[in-house]
Amino acid sequence: MVASMTAFGRAGCDLVEWEIRSVNHRYLELGFRLPDPCQGLEQSLRELTISRIRRGKVDATLRLAPRAAVASRLHDGNLETLLAVVANLGTRTAVGPVDPLALLRWPGVLEDDPERVARIRQTALARYAVAVDALVAHRDSEGAGLDALLRERLAAVERIGGAVRHLVAQHAEVLRERLRSRIHALASRFDESRLEQEVALLVQKADVAEELERLEIHVAQIRASLDGSEPCGRRLDFLIQELGREANTLAAKSGLPEAARLAVDLKVAIDQMREQAQNVE
Repeated sequence: MVASMTAFGRAGCDLVEWEIRSVNHRYLELGFRLPDPCQGLEQSLRELTISRIRRGKVDATLRLAPRAAVASRLHDGNLETLLAVVANLGTRTAVGPVDPLALLRWPGVLEDDPERVARIRQTALARYAVAVDALVAHRDSEGAGLDALLRERLAAVERIGGAVRHLVAQHAEVLRERLRSRIHALASRFDESRLEQEVALLVQKADVAEELERLEIHVAQIRASLDGSEPCGRRLDFLIQELGREANTLAAKSGLPEAARLAVDLKVAIDQMREQAQNVE
């Protein structure tokens, strides 16, 4: 299953509005920007996100609508206590007039309407679930495009691997004719059996059958990952890295110019896959 890590989701109502953005990241990293009435929601928001998303850097911002302004009221007990402290202080020192606004800013003097806060929090949680749905849908939509690109590159890798296999099958005969021509140029008589020994040694050194078999195995594993139902980004990273190793070995062992060119084409296709896979969840 391919889902893109780069996506956007939004959901709102008359009280709150959410915006969620996700970008590439090796692991799952969550960040929340919450107004004061909703500061206690982060753990619930994290749990909901983790249940839907496995990988990526996710930033979520909650904004309150103007009508969601929390009504505050005086906490009479705390205010009376504060006034008593101020009065007691006035009997001991020369204290000027007390600024009423300064009193209101004192912690505990104003308290939020708990019913109003509870409603805003409940609404914020419900709308966050909708925003996550929108984000996941966007990730899946973008992932469909990545899936098509990866499969296209994977088909190119298979075609190039098949072309290399076809060339390798002709390698011994090419080497044999090349050596025979050189020997004929140096001497009128040569040992045919010695020629076959030299050809066998050269073919053995340039044998890439094992690398081609591993290439086919990795291609099959990548296709199985793309067809699966679980997020496959990390597995793709590993398998594409292994494809790169096989391509490097093919390039190093290629004894024919055409095979060397195909090995370069193979590395280009794999690099394109690697670039696309960086965005897969």
